[in-house]
Amino acid sequence: MELTLLGTGAPAGLPRPACSCAACAVALGEDARAATSVLIDETLLLDLTPGAAFAAARAGHSLAGVRQVLLSHPHDGPPVEVPAGLPQPGRVPDGRELALLTGHRVRAVALDAPGTGYAVTGPAGQRMLYLPPGGAPAGLERGPVESYDMVLADVVRRPDALARLRAVGAVGPTTDVVAVHVDHDVPPGTEVRRRLAAAGVRVVPDGTTLVVGVYEDVPDVPRRTLVLGGARSGKSVEAERRLEAFPDVLYVATGGSRNGDTEWASRVFAHRERRPGSWRTAETCDLVPLLKDDGAPLLIDCLSLWLTDAMDAVGAWDDAEWAGGGERELRARVRELTDAVRDTRRTVVAVSNEVGSGIVPATASGRRYRDELGRLNAAFAGECEQVVLVVAGQAMVLRG
Repeated sequence: MELTLLGTGAPAGLPRPACSCAACAVALGEDARAATSVLIDETLLLDLTPGAAFAAARAGHSLAGVRQVLLSHPHDGPPVEVPAGLPQPGRVPDGRELALLTGHRVRAVALDAPGTGYAVTGPAGQRMLYLPPGGAPAGLERGPVESYDMVLADVVRRPDALARLRAVGAVGPTTDVVAVHVDHDVPPGTEVRRRLAAAGVRVVPDGTTLVVGVYEDVPDVPRRTLVLGGARSGKSVEAERRLEAFPDVLYVATGGSRNGDTEWASRVFAHRERRPGSWRTAETCDLVPLLKDDGAPLLIDCLSLWLTDAMDAVGAWDDAEWAGGGERELRARVRELTDAVRDTRRTVVAVSNEVGSGIVPATASGRRYRDELGRLNAAFAGECEQVVLVVAGQAMVLRG
């Protein structure tokens, strides 16, 4: 089964008309996107958009053989003119299946938002799922779900849709997930490709033809990632974003609750509000057993607080205890942690502060902490496939 993406953008396109945001300003060339429309085997058209016939011609295809046009979501704005020879667009009721003479079968998938998803099975049995903008499947837990060879979805705005599909096995390691309905939420080009690749998703230009069931281009999700950054740089948001398309994430909070500290409580609350409701939380600095266990992805926030706890435990703030064995014991704890990261089979995203680029601390204990955190970050980064530095909310890839 072959499909051509006549457009890959949001319903208003990218750049949006009359929008002056930075993302729209640089959405040029192949980063400019028409509203999403998908031509399958030159027989089935999902979502009729303005200029679809011209888009097909530019991609080397024709709409002359289209036998069915299906709409996935309410279309705002003026009515779209139906090109001569095309059947009138329609929608399939949720749960109903449509069989085409060409051997394609289309099943309407119920969503949690207005619109309809379409699961298309080709004549040779390949399966793909197409979801409308802002939509995620509903009711997946109520019955057996077959895996898809390809999924087209609004991953940027609804990463939870992908998490739901992964949770029930509808999306697996070889499923080709392609982002569509791309809007100005994320800067186009390198940044949107980077963010999506971290979730195992790719984005392609308008006019791209894809073969369902070909897996060579499926991005490899980095198994171990370290996210560095200064205070309020956006490092925790970057780390959380990397795992929001995965189910059953275990969020490991190393800072504890700090009873009575209202400022700290407000920080913890803000973090909890950002996280998906399906994630679990563990408040602990005992990271090694978690890394040794099999299980869901881990998000560790953060290594800086883990180090504070470890330095407290070895008496690092007292010069005599530090010289009498505390330094040696801390080195052993860091080695044990990095060895566990090297051997872990879990997906891990860890956050840490980058404190070595600012003012030299005025106290010996402050300088000791700064130095040890730099050593810890370097050792941990050495075991990660990807290392990212976040500055002013912008992520710079240092490795991977």
